[in-house]
Amino acid sequence: MQNAFINHINNQLPFLKNGRLLIAISGGLDSVVLTHLCHKAGLNVALAHCNFNLRPGDCDEDEDFVVHLADTLDVEVFVQRFETSTYADEHKLSTQMAARELRYNWFNDLQTLLKFDYVLTAHHADDALETFLINLSRGTGLDGLTGIPEINNSIVRPLLPFSRSELENYANSQDIEWREDGSNASTKYLRNKLRHDIIPQLKAVNPQFLNNFENTLQHLKASQSIINESIEAVLKEAVLFSDATSTRYDIAVLQRLKASEAYLYELFKGYGFNSGTAILELMSAQSGKYLLSATHMLLKNRSELVVTVKKEALENDSIIIAPNVNSVRLNDGELTITEVDSISEHDTYSVFVDKDKLAFPLVLRHWEKGDIFYPLGMTGKKKLSKFFKDEKLSLIEKSNCRLLCTDSAIVWVVGKRLDNRFKVTHNTQSILKITYKK
Repeated sequence: MQNAFINHINNQLPFLKNGRLLIAISGGLDSVVLTHLCHKAGLNVALAHCNFNLRPGDCDEDEDFVVHLADTLDVEVFVQRFETSTYADEHKLSTQMAARELRYNWFNDLQTLLKFDYVLTAHHADDALETFLINLSRGTGLDGLTGIPEINNSIVRPLLPFSRSELENYANSQDIEWREDGSNASTKYLRNKLRHDIIPQLKAVNPQFLNNFENTLQHLKASQSIINESIEAVLKEAVLFSDATSTRYDIAVLQRLKASEAYLYELFKGYGFNSGTAILELMSAQSGKYLLSATHMLLKNRSELVVTVKKEALENDSIIIAPNVNSVRLNDGELTITEVDSISEHDTYSVFVDKDKLAFPLVLRHWEKGDIFYPLGMTGKKKLSKFFKDEKLSLIEKSNCRLLCTDSAIVWVVGKRLDNRFKVTHNTQSILKITYKK
């Protein structure tokens, strides 16, 4: 398996060979095997272990095991302890969702502070199958059936082509020890029930079931790419107007579509509308009828469908950032502001600005029609709508884009481009680093 793993890295993930990598390790079979494979492949890795304090005694033993493994392999290890149950209660989350949120927030912090390029997780082919079946059982579109992505921003899953049995065979052949999580044996959770009861029966019926599933997954992903291209083409023709809070669609264009219910589902699912049939009926209803999702209203207005953000969602749209605030939590991430001595390496999600050119409080908001800014690298101003067009952003990407502003000026199109007026120069006395972490 070691050779197959190295070949996969060379052919599909060559950027990992020159990166600084953080492995998410629980102490279980999957993450321990990933650690050994990466170490023997000569990759530059460190380990990150979360102690969620959910299994008295066992969690501490898992932590000790991971620390000992890191010492044996002579790699750096980071350990973080969480009061997961308390966090879940405070944020009204399930224990599993709380652990996931705590885990990935910590990984993001480690990446930012210690300059890790990628976080590696040990999801494998069986995990992808379980996720597929879970989504299928709950009802989903094609997005939910395309499995776990191998690359998702800075999260990379190098073991997806390999099955759990391959990992276990490798561990046994190399005399690799690992920890067993007792909760994985319980069928109380849907994933465990699928893992222990359902999937073994499917494999018994057809020993090639997992391989056939992986082939099907590749076909589904290819189909999703075709659908995405088709949706973009429809959007160009159907959208009459769009800004930060509303989008207007030409009903006549939508009614001409073949397989209209499928198109309507794909077009409007991002707003929280999950029934193409209901939207099709709305198009034929009298003017003034509407549908509601958790965040949006879809209104029939004469010859148009109009999507608008619901009032209660708009109330939280703009965020005021006072001078003493250094972190702002968002629905999809976090914005941090820190004072630094000099400019270091950065990417599109981090910028360095001249602090003295800012007037607090800052405002974080969505874009509006008529917004302009002075893109870094240009000498003049540019309409944000033209900038989005040049960047080839989709309507959803545009609607989700945030602006960090001071007074009436845009400082940063978050994740896209700094405004030239706020860049650091040789006259700068104080530097602020502003980072958006998904």
